[in-house]
Amino acid sequence: MNDPYQAILQQAMQLAEQSSWEALRLRDIAQALNITLLDIQHHFKQKDDLVDAWFDLADQAMLACQHRPDFEHCTPQEKLQTAIMQWLNALAAHRQVTRQMLYYKLEPGHVHLQAAALLRISRTVQWLRELADLKAQNMTRIEQEIFLSALFSSTFVCWLTTKEPASRAAHQWLQRGLQLGRWRNLWH
Repeated sequence: MNDPYQAILQQAMQLAEQSSWEALRLRDIAQALNITLLDIQHHFKQKDDLVDAWFDLADQAMLACQHRPDFEHCTPQEKLQTAIMQWLNALAAHRQVTRQMLYYKLEPGHVHLQAAALLRISRTVQWLRELADLKAQNMTRIEQEIFLSALFSSTFVCWLTTKEPASRAAHQWLQRGLQLGRWRNLWH
């Protein structure tokens, strides 16, 4: 195993595709990789840490947008659209499992996971603001962050819940939201 962290994450996603996120056990991953639970615990303290790692991959793919030719010459609205779609595309190979992960976090007894999910959204939104070079301050920044958080989250939910082609539906939803943000003069 060259990179145990990535191997564990990829094995988890593959096993979850075969059964479900709910049915996945860390012991199954260890057995499939011929490692111990202690090996997994070294990288992931709990099963939910795999969800964070999965979304970290999407954040990394999103941040890689800045290396695209002419990305820096795009408008903030175009940068946001490209970045959010790149984030979704990074998860596309395991869309069904991603949906199951989200449902797991939203279960009534998982308030602690829901609080962490809000922090995760906030972190991704801050990276989106950096990518788009949004410089608003004070009340305008607050409005921008609230709007962008709602738009990002609703686009994600659209992508997760829409029948195929989910990417097209999410793209259209995102375009409408970004246009509304432009009318509200939020992308500066």
